[in-house]
Amino acid sequence: MVVMSPRTAPPHRFVYSADGMQLATYEFGDPTAPTVVVVHGFASSAVANWHLTGWTRDLTRAGLHVIAIDQRGHGASEKPHSPAAYTMEILVADLQRVFDAYLLDEVDCVGYSLGARVGWQAARELEGRIRRAVLGGIPDGDPLRRFRVADARAHIEHGTDVDDRLTGAYLSMARALPGNDLRALVALVEGMRGGSQPGAENAPNQPLLLATGSEDRILEASRALAHAAPDATFFEIPGRNHFNAPTARAFRQAAIGFLSGGGSVPAHGL
Repeated sequence: MVVMSPRTAPPHRFVYSADGMQLATYEFGDPTAPTVVVVHGFASSAVANWHLTGWTRDLTRAGLHVIAIDQRGHGASEKPHSPAAYTMEILVADLQRVFDAYLLDEVDCVGYSLGARVGWQAARELEGRIRRAVLGGIPDGDPLRRFRVADARAHIEHGTDVDDRLTGAYLSMARALPGNDLRALVALVEGMRGGSQPGAENAPNQPLLLATGSEDRILEASRALAHAAPDATFFEIPGRNHFNAPTARAFRQAAIGFLSGGGSVPAHGL
């Protein structure tokens, strides 16, 4: 028997997308237990977002079976450079392929930032398979519309300075994790702009827990999105911003309480 340290993730298993891309997935816990699929944020990975932060440990201790996915363009998954390879429809289809590969008829979903946006749309399109969802760091509208693709590409190719704050912030995120492919991540931003966006008009019907850090600039937009959904609870993650919210124990506890309670409101939800 191989004993792994708490920070050592199991080997990934590839699932093939509809367009032939290799998607890395990781499995934790008892496969006979209820399953939760976790979907990471932009420029992160399954291991960085969910395993090193304690989520896989706490979810499995709560009696849940966890499947984590490296979204295309991230982690150990393939990283195409064409914007056409990154649309919301494609990312949701990738999630469905993972469900099918693991023979999952019904799951819960936890997503953060980009992963929450994918989870929102997946809950709508795969309503019969996603029972409930925890969506962290999600605002309404399109946060990518102001990203300057040409400036980002000039910076990558020629080292040109980036003056736009938002574009610079996304590039900094992309550089933060070793192994990230900046060209792939810029292609993702370009490919996802202008697509389906979370809003009151397309809110999922399933029970939702939306959670955002108290220091996150999107806090009120995220709270408003929760109020617009037919069956959503909002949780304000105390003392956290958009980047460090996934590490918050309070966020994990609220999510596990919501999932273990069958979608009921956490006692400390706001």
